[in-house]
Amino acid sequence: MKKKKEKKEIQKQEKDNVIYVNGDKEALEKNKENAAARGRKIRGMIGFVVVIAIAIVAGILNSLINKQYKGFRVIERTEASYENTATYIQFNGNLLKYTPDGVSYINGNGDTVWSAGINMKMPLAVVRGKYAAVADINGNSVSIFNNEGQVSSLTMPYTICDVDVAEQGAFAVVLESDKTNYIKLYDKNGKDIYEIQTTIDKSGYPIDIAISEDGKKLFTSYINMNGTTITNNLAAYNFGDVGQNANADRMVGGYMFDSQVIPKVEFVNNDTVVAFGTNEISIYAMKEKPSEKAKIKFDEEIQSVFYAEKYIGVVLKSGEGDGEHLYKAKIYDLRGKLKFDMNIDFVYDNIYASKKEFIITGGSDCIIMRKNGKVKFEGTLNGKIVNMVPTGRRLEYIVTYDNATEKIKLKNDTTTVQE
Repeated sequence: MKKKKEKKEIQKQEKDNVIYVNGDKEALEKNKENAAARGRKIRGMIGFVVVIAIAIVAGILNSLINKQYKGFRVIERTEASYENTATYIQFNGNLLKYTPDGVSYINGNGDTVWSAGINMKMPLAVVRGKYAAVADINGNSVSIFNNEGQVSSLTMPYTICDVDVAEQGAFAVVLESDKTNYIKLYDKNGKDIYEIQTTIDKSGYPIDIAISEDGKKLFTSYINMNGTTITNNLAAYNFGDVGQNANADRMVGGYMFDSQVIPKVEFVNNDTVVAFGTNEISIYAMKEKPSEKAKIKFDEEIQSVFYAEKYIGVVLKSGEGDGEHLYKAKIYDLRGKLKFDMNIDFVYDNIYASKKEFIITGGSDCIIMRKNGKVKFEGTLNGKIVNMVPTGRRLEYIVTYDNATEKIKLKNDTTTVQE
């Protein structure tokens, strides 16, 4: 009897610990439970490890994204004399230099890639993508350039008041005669695309135009003076199918301001246009026709504006009683919501804006600000800054001074290194 009892105990233990292919239901269910428990434990451990890994990676990325750099090193320096009559603007990650006598494309080493002669009394250059338009304001000539050199040159029949260019090189000019204004649209080779005629008595005097990235939409600002009364009208035109079906002049919308002057209009992306007033900003959606998205009003007068594809910024004088700061910059999204503001403690000369950051320079002072409101760099460079633009490589910038061009790279410590 004792041996039979011991044999039953052994069999019971075996049922508790062994998986049987053809065993009884009790053993099968027990082993299923054991396997499920082990699976839950393993999955829990894997999940814990994944969470920790994600947290570590997120911490590293956050540190890199929001890191503030204290100094810089000079990678390359080229001595060059930049005359006072020249104007420099960012173009294809480098610089476009223009004077009344010529246009030059300057790379990050300060070398002139190409030069083209022009004969203009008051040249004005505008850039979009890989194309630049240079027009003689109050003159008659317009030239189009890309990064390889001059593409075309035209002589206008009337005096040029304003110019803008699209990403593919199409450009628009405002022309003025005695009683009639003309807005003419051309392709990059100078082929006439469309013409709009307006009278000064009816529409007013055009003070700014903006052409969309695809070259199919146009936004204009007109100022009209009737005795002591000043009004500002905005007009939107469409050169696609929608505009063709709208009316003869392709006008698809307009707005009137009784007490606000709008000196600047700009397509910040292909379907969003912004009107910058003296103390007010209006944001319009314009996929085909314009509709107001937001309006931002200020108590003080706007000093400067800057913009990129997904944000707009203004610089205002600091309020009375604020003796610590000269200016305040405010950055908004395209819904008109304030993202952040910042103080500027030096007299600034230039503001460069891109998708990821903007750069404020004045004298030898510089602030590089990320679009999320975090300071990337704040410090003093090696001379009076004429221009500063990112190269496209991480942490690298081209800085143009009065007498030299430098390529610099931001770094952690404050010592300046010349390579």
